[in-house]
Amino acid sequence: MVLRRLLRKRWVLGVVFGLSLIYFLTSTLKQEERTIRDRTLLEVRDSDHHIQWKVTFILGNSSRQISQCRNSIQGKSLLTDELGYVCERKDLLVNGCCNVNAPSSSQYVCKSCLANGCCSIYEYCVSCCLQPDKQPLLERFLNRAAEGFQNLFTAVEDHFELCLAKCRTSSQSVQHENTYRNPQAKYCYGESPPELLPI
Repeated sequence: MVLRRLLRKRWVLGVVFGLSLIYFLTSTLKQEERTIRDRTLLEVRDSDHHIQWKVTFILGNSSRQISQCRNSIQGKSLLTDELGYVCERKDLLVNGCCNVNAPSSSQYVCKSCLANGCCSIYEYCVSCCLQPDKQPLLERFLNRAAEGFQNLFTAVEDHFELCLAKCRTSSQSVQHENTYRNPQAKYCYGESPPELLPI
C-alpha cells in the first residue's frame, strides 16, 4: 500500500526514469568504445598478414612432443584436431589431441567431401582442408577474399583456424537466405560454392 502511493508520486517516477536513462547512456557508450577498439585493432593489423601454415610431421618420427592440441570442439560424436586427425569424442586425449592409435582416428580424412571441396560433415571438411596440398588453394582464396570477409580472415592466425572458419556454413552455402544450395554438402573449404541442387 505504501509502495503503491510512493510510486504514484511524480518525483519518484522522475528519479527512476533518470537512473534508467543514465544506465542506458553509459552502457551504450561502453558498447560504442568496444566497437571502436575492435575496429581499430583490425585496422592496425598488417595488410600483408601472413598465415602460419602447418608443417607436416609424423608423430611417431618426431622428436617434438605436442603438449596441447586445439580441436574443433563442437562435434557431437566426431572431432578434428589441429594435426588433421579426425576421431570419435571418446578417443580424444586430455591434451585435446586425437589418440592416433585409436581405430577411429585417421589423418586428413576427406570421406564426405566432393571434388569442389564441399563436405557433408564439418569435421571431415576441416581435416581435408588441413592437407598440406590444400595450401595453394587457401592462399588463392585469401588473396581474393572479398572486402566483407577481410576482417574475418585477417583475424585468423594459422592454417587450422582458417580451416575452422572456412568450413563453417557461409552465405555461399545458402540460396534465398533460407535453404542450402546442397544440403548434403554444405561445409566448404574450396573456392566455389556448393552446386545448386534442383528442388
